[in-house]
Parts: sequence; C-alpha cells; structure tokens
Amino acid sequence: MNESEDSRHMRRALDLALRGSGKVAPNPMVGCVVVRDGKIIGEGFHAYFGGPHAEVNAINAVHNQELLQGSTLYVTLEPCDHFGKTPPCSNLIIEKGIKRVVVGCRDPFPAVNGRGIERLRNAGVEVVTDLLHPYCIMMNRRFFTFHEQKRPYIVLKWAQSSEGFLDVDRSSGVKGSVMISDPQTQRLVHEWRSQEAAILIGRNTMENDNPELTVRRVEGKNPIRIVLSSEAISLEGFKLQSEEAPTWVLNSSIEKQEGHVRYIAVQHVHDMPGVLRRLHAENVLSILVEGGAHVLRSFIESGLWDEARVIQASTVLHKGLAAPTLNVVHQKEEYMASDTIRYYFNES
Repeated sequence: MNESEDSRHMRRALDLALRGSGKVAPNPMVGCVVVRDGKIIGEGFHAYFGGPHAEVNAINAVHNQELLQGSTLYVTLEPCDHFGKTPPCSNLIIEKGIKRVVVGCRDPFPAVNGRGIERLRNAGVEVVTDLLHPYCIMMNRRFFTFHEQKRPYIVLKWAQSSEGFLDVDRSSGVKGSVMISDPQTQRLVHEWRSQEAAILIGRNTMENDNPELTVRRVEGKNPIRIVLSSEAISLEGFKLQSEEAPTWVLNSSIEKQEGHVRYIAVQHVHDMPGVLRRLHAENVLSILVEGGAHVLRSFIESGLWDEARVIQASTVLHKGLAAPTLNVVHQKEEYMASDTIRYYFNES
C-alpha cells in the first residue's frame, strides 16, 4: 500500500476520533480503521470514558472476522499494552492475526509510551509510526500536555467591547452579568465549555456576575466549576450552588466536602504553578479560564496558558475594566454575527 492510501486511511481515523470530543476525558480521543485489500472493513473510536478502546470497536465492527487475518489497522494513538479499565489492545491485535499496524503517534502515558509498539513488533507485526503525527498530537494536545508537562491544558477566554473593556465599571456597586458578545457567539462558548474538564473563575466574577457556568445552550457534559478565592467562601445565594455540576472552591485554608461543593486548600490561590499542580493531582485534564481580569492576567504573566480565544464584540460600554493583552499574534480569526473571534496559541 502506498503512502497516499496510508494517509487517507489515517485521516479517516482522525475524523472518527473527534467523535469522542468532550466524552472521553481524561483519556485521549482515538480513532481506528481496519483495512483489507485497500478497503475499510471496520471502523471504531473511543466513545466514552471507561468504554472499549477504538481498536476494539473497529475490530468488532468487522462482520467477517476471518478477514482480519493479514489486514492492516490504522490507529491515531499507540495501542495500549496494559490492563486498565479494559484489556490491552495490543493483545487483541496479535490474537486476530493483523499483520500491519500504522500508528499516528506514541502514547505519552507512562504505562504505554512505546511498550505497545514494542510488543507488536516482538510478535512479528509490522508497525509504521508517526503517520500524520502533527495532526494526531494536535487533536490530543490536552492529553499530551497533561502527561508531559504535569499540568492541565489551559484555554483562556474572554469577550471585550469595541473599546477593549472586559467588564463595566463596578465601582458604584453594579451587580449582574453584562452580555458583551452576540447570542450566537455565546452558544459557541457553551460548546467550548462542553469540551473541557473544568471551567475556572475568580471570586470577584462569581460575586459580580453570579454565573451558572453550565452548557445549558448546547448538549454536552457540564465541566467542573472552579472558583479561586483566598477565603473559603459560602456559595449560598449564588448560582454555583446548584447541583447541575460539581463546584470546587480553591482556597488557602479548608479541605472539606459539602454535597456537590468541594473545598480544596492550596497554599496561595494566585500561585498558578501551585494551583495547576494540585489540579493535575486531581486528574483535571483541561481548564477553560473565563475570568476575571486578575485571574486571566495571572495565567498570562506566568506563561501558563496554551490557547486564548478572544471575542472582539461591537458592543459599546463607554467605560469599564480593561481587558488583558497578549504579546503574541493570533493564528486564526473567524466571524460570528457581529463578533470577531481571534485564536492565539502560546508557543513559548
């Protein structure tokens, strides 16, 4: 089989993998296809956390199991070689007589990381590695950051007015959320929330805006809601007290559980490396940081961010709180209703 056919089948596996977006964390998204005589005979992807892996689903989708003998399997991430919530995929591939495996990228998880590939090769299976490697890495950048940098993947998000204000002037005690972006863009933000493990704000944002931080405008799983507060504040009277999603209050003194609300003690809530170490230990794969200004700047100044999504709205506020700035150029720009969305990546 020539390279163009290999790439075509791997691209199909990548498309399948994306169907697991928002459903498999903290596991990676993985897609797989099984090919015999140039034709796809089975497809699969990792559909939900704890469920069968992509290779198992693709192999089980082959109606005539005899066709697996001598077939080629394409998978976006190295097959596992350990017992976790499911048996090792490498064992199944060997048992079914698959002769060739094409892998998009290695698995950084310590229990795998090259062992799956080694086991297949030791069993006489031809293994081709790193096909469409950048795409496979990009798709699972949260998973790779979590295991290689030992912290959650960080996505910053804010909307700013036409004058560059993040919020209205609160000096007179004004309370309540202010809608800066278009309703169509707000729906997109809820999709972003559904794709991350957690969403994070500071205490001021909770007290001023009283947000829900749910995905109520789209279908999807609500992220863990995290509030940074030096004091172990009560959530009574705030929407974050609802039981729609777990809520964590990262504070400097108390560790306790009250129903769905959990208080987690960290030495300093604005020590971003320390906060992220604790959240990594809590198995939080990724975080959407929605504010406020001080929290956003803390991440920017520490360099501990991976993406930023800035919504430039046409709304006029006249005066207010200045939005943060980034010292990088945006890599992508898109338009939604009257808003412009700019995407930044931290490559430092």
